[in-house]
Amino acid sequence: MYQTDPPPPPKEVLPTMYNLPSEDPKEPGLPDQFHIWQPRLLEDTFQAPNYETDEVFIASDLNLYYDARNHLWYKRPDWFAVLGASRLYQERDLRLSYVVWQEGIDPTVVVELLSPGTEKEDLGQTLREVNQPPTKWEVYERILRIPYYIIFDRYSDNLQVFQNIAGRYQEITFTKTPVWLPSIELGVGLWQGTYQGIERLWLRWYDAQGNLIPTPAERSEQERDSTKQQLEQERTKAERLAAKLRELGVNPEEV
Repeated sequence: MYQTDPPPPPKEVLPTMYNLPSEDPKEPGLPDQFHIWQPRLLEDTFQAPNYETDEVFIASDLNLYYDARNHLWYKRPDWFAVLGASRLYQERDLRLSYVVWQEGIDPTVVVELLSPGTEKEDLGQTLREVNQPPTKWEVYERILRIPYYIIFDRYSDNLQVFQNIAGRYQEITFTKTPVWLPSIELGVGLWQGTYQGIERLWLRWYDAQGNLIPTPAERSEQERDSTKQQLEQERTKAERLAAKLRELGVNPEEV
């Protein structure tokens, strides 16, 4: 095979997301409904202050291809976000997967929701087998060096937050949430409330003041409440003015 000098960049000759999609009939389905709703809540409330909406890519249960030498190796995070990446592949197409050697930007934060079948690997308690791909923990920590790794166990309501320091994850100790993540200028924490009609403890994002970042539905409700309150204030003001005019012997209807 003819070898060019210099060789072409990997982005031009290695597989793209069109060659490495996430859809696979042999891949098992989602473990439960929680793995549907919780990632959606994280997406609804993830608003990095220094990035526009179209400068952030968010995905859940999407293949993440990470090794240019082993094209078929991938991990499938429950949820992850990439700051500085176009929302669309090459700003024009919905992604079939996320291929790091094509994108040029690694994920910024990844979230795993513990389930019995994946718990040990999510927690870094499995060892790499001979002639097998690296474990999930190895990929996140040492290969992609993802700055933040968040693990939430809905069965015990236990939240663990890890920060990548010098290529190793160090657990952030905290006594209450939200836990502040400086690189993305967001906090992450647990919230007891109702989402999609389901009352439970949820994982979600907070702003710098420690306030919940509202979902689109919550934001609409807040706007309706604000409008209602404004109308009520205007009505009260009008009634007080009318009462004052009556005290002065003036019929407010004739003014």
